[in-house]
Amino acid sequence: MYVVESRGGAIACMLLALFFLGTWPAILTLLERRGRLPQHTYLDYTITNLLAAIIIAFTFGEFGHTNDGKPNFLVQLSQNNWPSVLFAMAGGVVLSLGNLSTQYAWAFVGLSVTEVMTSSITVVIGTTLNYFLDDKINRAEILFPGVACFLIAVCLGSWVHASNAKDNQVKLNKMGDSHMGGKGSLTNGSNAKEGKDLENGTGKVEKAKAGTAGFLIELEGRRAIKVFGKSTFIGLAMCLFAGFCFSLFSPAFNLATNDQWHTLDDGVPHLSVYTAFFYFSCSCFVIAVILNITFLYRPAFNLPQSSIKAYLNDWDGRGWALLAGFLCGFGNGLQFMGGQAAGYAAADAVQALPLVSTFWGVLFFGEYRKSSRRTYILLVGMLSMFIVAVAILMASAGHRKH
Repeated sequence: MYVVESRGGAIACMLLALFFLGTWPAILTLLERRGRLPQHTYLDYTITNLLAAIIIAFTFGEFGHTNDGKPNFLVQLSQNNWPSVLFAMAGGVVLSLGNLSTQYAWAFVGLSVTEVMTSSITVVIGTTLNYFLDDKINRAEILFPGVACFLIAVCLGSWVHASNAKDNQVKLNKMGDSHMGGKGSLTNGSNAKEGKDLENGTGKVEKAKAGTAGFLIELEGRRAIKVFGKSTFIGLAMCLFAGFCFSLFSPAFNLATNDQWHTLDDGVPHLSVYTAFFYFSCSCFVIAVILNITFLYRPAFNLPQSSIKAYLNDWDGRGWALLAGFLCGFGNGLQFMGGQAAGYAAADAVQALPLVSTFWGVLFFGEYRKSSRRTYILLVGMLSMFIVAVAILMASAGHRKH
């Protein structure tokens, strides 16, 4: 079994996890904006998310020789370690619920604000729990100022959303009622056919420039989740719920691998990161499949009803969804590998993922284009506070004694 033991190796795992975990939400957002049902996308995503955990378990978890103190993955599957297994599976359940909430929150408040708010809440609650679970191996005088910076980022994130929503409303008001289409849909006055993927640049219709009212109307016309006319509090409430769920999965995983509450029988070795991650991902998979199949037939937010057959026949964007699952799965695995070595509180530095998500959001989705000066000032302040918080959090990294 391969074990990350050095602080440098742990930080390398965190940085790679940061890129992976910041990229997969952008891919799912892209598919929703192209009109693919989020239930279809998430079912694809969750398959490869589990597959990533299996690959990690049978590679890193099986490297080298096994012994009684550090058994390999397959050996641990037959051991009496069910209390730790249940902690790992509980972490998978709350992560699945959080991910399910964010896939709808992205449509309401945007990729950047969703990731900032959920990640900041995760750090404020989850990092504090992990600090005490890890027997304070992280430096408190550095760690908690970083947590305070994340809390400030939450407030700035909500202000950015409010300011950007106001900017968008002003743009739409200038367009006038003449651009409202029938049956509640919106058009930009062009001859675009319904369902045309304008974001891909296909078709002969001229695309509206990012940040304009025409762009917002085009986006509303083709996206899967219609958000015009809905309360902005829906998206913020989903962000808060998702953040609370995310704040619990890492402490649950910490308990699964280190048994701080002494639930295992004497002589039973702690779960390795790879075994715990396997059980963690299995429970995440089961919850995701149950909920998304339910949403196929009983969809939320006025989405069209679907079916298993329709999902199986929907190949548009499936490759991207499968890639997103791999990125998330390997990202979570790397985060846990780094956390086991340097402390799970420090590993929460991967919650800097909004820095990556915001980059993708601005580059590909036109977020914050042609917004007001106030919005830009708040956005820069939010991201700056986030960068400072992450740097402080990584500086607090300790070294776990095995």
